[in-house]
Amino acid sequence: MKLSETMQPSQVLATKRKLPMSESQYTNGAKRNGTERTKADVKKSLSSEFKHLEILFSPSVEMKIWAVAERSLNMPEPPTWFPEYTKPGSTEYVYRDASFWTSGFFPGLLYLIMERRKKFQTELRLLGLSRSEPDFPHMLQLEYASKWWTESLHQNGSLMGTHDLGFMICPWARLQWDLHRDPKAFDTLMTAANTLADRFSAKVGCIRSWDVCQTKVYSFTDPSKDFLVIIDNMMNLDLLFWAASEASSQADSTRFFDIAMAHARTSKEYLIRADCHTSCWSRGQAWAIAGFAKSYEWSGENSFLDTAKNCADYFLGRLPDTHIPPWDFDAQEESGATTQPPDTSAAMVAAYGMLLIHQSLQSRSEPSPYLGHALRIVDSVCERHLNPAASQKQDLGTIPTVENGRATIVKCVETAAGLGDTILSGATINNFEFAPRRWADHGLVYADYFFVLFGNKLLEMNALRSLA
Repeated sequence: MKLSETMQPSQVLATKRKLPMSESQYTNGAKRNGTERTKADVKKSLSSEFKHLEILFSPSVEMKIWAVAERSLNMPEPPTWFPEYTKPGSTEYVYRDASFWTSGFFPGLLYLIMERRKKFQTELRLLGLSRSEPDFPHMLQLEYASKWWTESLHQNGSLMGTHDLGFMICPWARLQWDLHRDPKAFDTLMTAANTLADRFSAKVGCIRSWDVCQTKVYSFTDPSKDFLVIIDNMMNLDLLFWAASEASSQADSTRFFDIAMAHARTSKEYLIRADCHTSCWSRGQAWAIAGFAKSYEWSGENSFLDTAKNCADYFLGRLPDTHIPPWDFDAQEESGATTQPPDTSAAMVAAYGMLLIHQSLQSRSEPSPYLGHALRIVDSVCERHLNPAASQKQDLGTIPTVENGRATIVKCVETAAGLGDTILSGATINNFEFAPRRWADHGLVYADYFFVLFGNKLLEMNALRSLA
């Protein structure tokens, strides 16, 4: 169904809620003639065309995340420091304060594991990708760890001075609400939406990103003179669109929706350009792909989908043969260096955005090359930038029992992250020579987050069935 761009916000949101995607819309016409056929055909395709994609659903992915999470479970208070990155050449996470913009991604990983367990086990079994051994951690342990890791983050809903509330809140609170109907998570989401909306300027038509920003080459320190807007902010509109769909009053719903639409339209007009002469930051390009694709999904405004497609096509056209983007597509030309560091976070965000584009095109019964492009990028990431696997070891012991004498039990399960706390390597926070901090080719929490999110989105869309 094509949504009219003249619909009122409430009409658009109501219509979107009534349009669940049918299974057939994601299969490109592939039909399931029995579970065994699906397993065999998908396995064959994965092993031939995409040799490494099964890693997305490997138990080692969960073990990596759990190995980091369980270190904090015996602390006297919930965590107030959150994993961000591993230093280049190192394997151990460096942590940031709860008020830093990346704080929500690691707890979000815990909730993505939970979502996969609760919602997608049937799909994994149909595809022959489910594990045979019992799940560890147990679901009750996972639920406890998820709440433990987020208890200190609810306060961020009221955090002033940042546009990153979507990143900070949505990765964990949305699933805490969707999976458990946790009223505290809902309240935090609505509070964060109001806080973010307060940064909107009707005069500018945008949400203010940073209040101030300084590097070694420029300085913006007066918010009364400067209104800073960056492309990352497109990703935070998801919070406002969601709040518009859940708000209890029509006035709040309209306010959130209109602010998100205005910001997306202004960003489309002024931030997407053909005349930039300095660089093309690959992760910024990826934020644009996913941000505009998500804005189309919520609003149905065709220009957002067109923008997402154009940004994706440019991204794909600049990829090297490895399908792994450099941190900046033009940095080699500018710096004269023969090679540039890769950025797997850009790869994963862009691939996720391409899934969203594919989903939207399929819902309109239009052809889409973007699923194949996304799978190819992620397959290459799995091949080239996967850290060594995590491992688990059972510690056995005996206990005296009335019925069986001394019974052997598993006393505990020890999880080791292996070489590297992160799932992926090859991310680059920033390699700009004048940046306040410069790190390249390392592990990064949001590269891992979008890696696991990509896997869950594939399962949600039944997209792997199209390989049969």
